[in-house]
Amino acid sequence: MSNALKEYLSLCQKRVENALDARLPNVNILPQRLHEAMRYSTLDGGKRMRPVLTYSTGKALGLDMELLDGVACAVEFIHVYSLIHDDLPAMDDDDLRRGKVTSHIAFDEATAILAGDALQALAFETLANDLTMKATPRQRLQMITRLTKASGSQGMVGGQAIDLDSVGKHISLPELENMHIHKTGALIRASVNMAALAKIDINAEMAQKLDHYAKCIGLSFQVKDDILDEESDTVTLGKTQGKDQNNDKPTYPALLGLARAKQKAQELHEQALVSLNNFGSEADLLRDLSLYIIQRDH
Repeated sequence: MSNALKEYLSLCQKRVENALDARLPNVNILPQRLHEAMRYSTLDGGKRMRPVLTYSTGKALGLDMELLDGVACAVEFIHVYSLIHDDLPAMDDDDLRRGKVTSHIAFDEATAILAGDALQALAFETLANDLTMKATPRQRLQMITRLTKASGSQGMVGGQAIDLDSVGKHISLPELENMHIHKTGALIRASVNMAALAKIDINAEMAQKLDHYAKCIGLSFQVKDDILDEESDTVTLGKTQGKDQNNDKPTYPALLGLARAKQKAQELHEQALVSLNNFGSEADLLRDLSLYIIQRDH
């Protein structure tokens, strides 16, 4: 990882941590246990890759970070809600997330479900009302529409449904990619797309190029996750290593082999870079992030 990217990741992570803290309900407000669970799962953890992508896209478009704090928080609220629900016994049944016990173990299943529900609602409230965004009503509506589609049955939730239905089955590479375009890729694309929507005068071709970039890194992110699930360890990952393999879930290494899966990640990275050919040095952070995604160790 370059020093510039390392410094920028740290900057974005600290910034979004403060922004999330400011927008989450205080634990002193009723219902206290619910608000404690929301804060427990959201704060102090994770790579914050989706907010980082939002800020980095904004930088490529010449937007101030302050204008994107609300967008970055909204997409992270959705992401955390999905993690809480994915970890439930009825879903992936995991007991470790971001290096600490999962929400349904730290609290209870009912509270975890409600915390996820509340975070989902908070995401859309943030897009609708956050004053730091300085967005027009039309821009806010476009962002809400984009995040709604990325989160629902045609996006992340639909991808999770396909994932659950695929356990123990042999599926083709196009079917696997379709699943992850929805489950993982949709929210990553929304992180980039909503930053593009924050720029009033963005042209359609530039927005399309950024969307294709986001589609490529959304898939490469999942390919790398599957690789790490085989090659890394629980302590490094901050979640249970080997869980997908043990649960007989379809993965890229299982379908392609480990070497071919690594080649697939590299090909997606190269496609992402091509998408940014019309951008100058202002998009270097996006280029660096694409490389970081396929080289990371957790």
